[in-house]
Amino acid sequence: MRMNGEISDIDKTYKHWLETSNKDFDTMLNLFQSKDYHWSLFMGHLVIEKLLKAAIVKQSLQHAPFSHDLRRLANKSNIKFEEKHYAWLDTITTFNLNARYDTYKQAFYKKCTYGFTTDWIYNIKAIRSWIKQKL
Repeated sequence: MRMNGEISDIDKTYKHWLETSNKDFDTMLNLFQSKDYHWSLFMGHLVIEKLLKAAIVKQSLQHAPFSHDLRRLANKSNIKFEEKHYAWLDTITTFNLNARYDTYKQAFYKKCTYGFTTDWIYNIKAIRSWIKQKL
């Protein structure tokens, strides 16, 4: 890496984000299958976060910011998102916080029913495919 934030191997860094996003996608599906719904949604957040970081690297030729805020990352990606996507990104961002921090976990566990999780896995799959088309 260079001192000004530029990456010496853009392709390697870009591929890292894509490959780890794909692995996390498989993990998300496995966790859903095993009924670990809250962790499945947490992994869904990582899937989208890493795709957005790949987009940032590809577009800016610099490292993606250290952030889990999907709307912030989306804005830095230079992808033109629809308003419904921003709403989804805002909700998916909460899956990171709610699954990670004890103060939110109990309420999040209760919220992560089969139906709630199924709906959000569907949305994560949809926005994942949409972002991948933009890359």
